[in-house]
Amino acid sequence: MNALNFDFDLWARLIAGMGVIDGGHVLKTDFLSYPPVHTWWDHEWGAGVIFYAFLKYFGPYSLIILQAVLIFLIIYVLSKIVKLRTNICPYNILFYFFALMGVMGNLNNPIRCHLFSFLFFTIFIFILEKVRQGNNKLLYLIPIITIFWNNIHGGVVAGMGLLIMYAAGEFLNKKDYKKYLLTFFISGLVMFINPWGYDYIKFLLMANTMKRPDVMEWWGIFSKFHLFKHMPFKFFMAFVCLFEAVNVVKFLKLNSLKTIYQKADKVKIIVLLVTLYLAISHLKLIPFFSIAAVAYTYEDFYKLVENLTLPRWKNKLVYGLLLFLSLFTFVTKDFSLPVMAETYPIKEVEFIKKNNIKGNILVNFGLGSYVSYKLYPNNLIFMDGRYEEVYYDYMVPLLKKFYLLNPGWDEILNRFPPDCMILENYYPVYNKLKNSNDWKLVYESKVFGVFVPAKTVKETYIQPSNDIKYYKNTLFDTGIKFSK
Repeated sequence: MNALNFDFDLWARLIAGMGVIDGGHVLKTDFLSYPPVHTWWDHEWGAGVIFYAFLKYFGPYSLIILQAVLIFLIIYVLSKIVKLRTNICPYNILFYFFALMGVMGNLNNPIRCHLFSFLFFTIFIFILEKVRQGNNKLLYLIPIITIFWNNIHGGVVAGMGLLIMYAAGEFLNKKDYKKYLLTFFISGLVMFINPWGYDYIKFLLMANTMKRPDVMEWWGIFSKFHLFKHMPFKFFMAFVCLFEAVNVVKFLKLNSLKTIYQKADKVKIIVLLVTLYLAISHLKLIPFFSIAAVAYTYEDFYKLVENLTLPRWKNKLVYGLLLFLSLFTFVTKDFSLPVMAETYPIKEVEFIKKNNIKGNILVNFGLGSYVSYKLYPNNLIFMDGRYEEVYYDYMVPLLKKFYLLNPGWDEILNRFPPDCMILENYYPVYNKLKNSNDWKLVYESKVFGVFVPAKTVKETYIQPSNDIKYYKNTLFDTGIKFSK
């Protein structure tokens, strides 16, 4: 099986896109869950439309290709930013390669909605740098792009923040900053152009300020869980901070602090510091710092080593190794649809489907949208990764209490009784229920198990296929249908 797996939330995005393309309307009401829910504030509905359109018209492989195109566009625009800011050749691929490797952990899925925000963020920097060089007319593009960005992904707040950072930086640079504030104001107004109107803006502000203590990708990169992980990015981050510090020391030897402050680009400093803070605070946001680092520090790095001469054979060796590693990566990977039974309960879902086990399914929220995609309308879920988009605040803590056997762990079973459960065997509740008289483990694989109430157990069950090709060929099959 492949080492990769699709993003857990992709399936909800496909359902949202299906609603628009096949159903003709944006989905504002959830129909996949059995507990009470609120309005579906889908801040990624546009990305869902794009994903489903690619899947429907170009096939599953197009989702993998789409990701490659988006990453290429980010790097391409970055090279244009570097060219704008410096006379140094912007096409030395090594610096981009180091930055890309630093965030590869965040891109280790065939496609995620966040890539659109990373691309738009890069485009915003390019436009704003052109504006700093006198092309003020380009500011008209930002509100137009904001309309699209706002309806594709909620990361549009990063673009709004960038406008504020440029305004603050240019104010400190003693240059015209009011045009950025005006653009921010106009862009804020056009954000009301969305399927929900004013209420969506309130939701977006809430969603971007709420804490998510139960979602690991929102934890800090130096938190206990991530402390010894994501080392490529940490090395890249330390590398960038180090050579920026060396540059400051070099200037200090020739100039006073006052002179350095006067000459310093405050926009650059503010953007780097803010994105660095975001990267350290939230694992999910580290690509913003990598993008900013390439855009603003490429020139500093090469100025630092411009007098360093190396034999030509060393350059050839470096690029030779880079080429070898790239080719080795492609040769050793199976370019096919990723299916991973240790990450997704693919056999468990097939077991439930084959044995016609209907009703409410309790499953971890990360896996919920996949289960919905595969088993609706015969089965409804407790919740999935749409989190604040659909569900109330109490639901994730309730689920966590259940899985970890914390006091009151069975509250979820009493308040929202399921007809079936798919559970991971590394949680304490798994063995608790396995030894229970009320629940029966009817199917078990390496990671997951299917539980049904003991009173509903059948004498025999049809076993799911072990043929991985079957699961690849049916990966995107779904029972969800919309009609216009």
